[in-house]
Amino acid sequence: MRRRFLLLGVLAVAALAGCDRASNAPSFRATDVTGAEFGRELELTDFNGQRRKLTDFRGKAVVVFFGYTHCPDVCPTTLSELASAVKKLGPAGDKVQVLFVTADPERDTPEVLKLYVSAFNPGFLGLRGTPEETARVAKEFKVILQKNPGGDPNNYTVDHSSGTYIYDTSGKLRLYAGYGQGADVFTHDIGELLKAAKT
Repeated sequence: MRRRFLLLGVLAVAALAGCDRASNAPSFRATDVTGAEFGRELELTDFNGQRRKLTDFRGKAVVVFFGYTHCPDVCPTTLSELASAVKKLGPAGDKVQVLFVTADPERDTPEVLKLYVSAFNPGFLGLRGTPEETARVAKEFKVILQKNPGGDPNNYTVDHSSGTYIYDTSGKLRLYAGYGQGADVFTHDIGELLKAAKT
């Protein structure tokens, strides 16, 4: 009987410890995709001509967004929200790296990309590749890219998936934020990942 009470006591303590761990787990507002089998690799060239991989940014929360500089609404809105979120994070914002992957490498030259992306935040980086590299990365991230011809060869639009991918400081994909969730969602969730990295 005494052993039975002892066993019940041990199980109760273990259950309470489990509840405590659960309560300390980050509470995200975006979609938790921890363990996803996509978005594992990214290798492109930044607007300074430097080859970049996700592993280059270990120790920072990394945010990846696909778009293009001629994008009329989704891209500037998302980049503005991310810039606002980084600012709201204060000093912790230095631990965030936003990577804007162009879906339009034909028009988005390094110079154009740098001018556009840096206007939102000087620390943001624009990445580009050949059309083949861009297609490969888009496939890895399950991003849809569709070029829509316009009136002349240089006047076209690019339909693209509008979600944002967020990695923790160890380089693991953790979150997917759909378009239009707002700066507060980015601020909260990135803040949670940075806090978790300290524990």
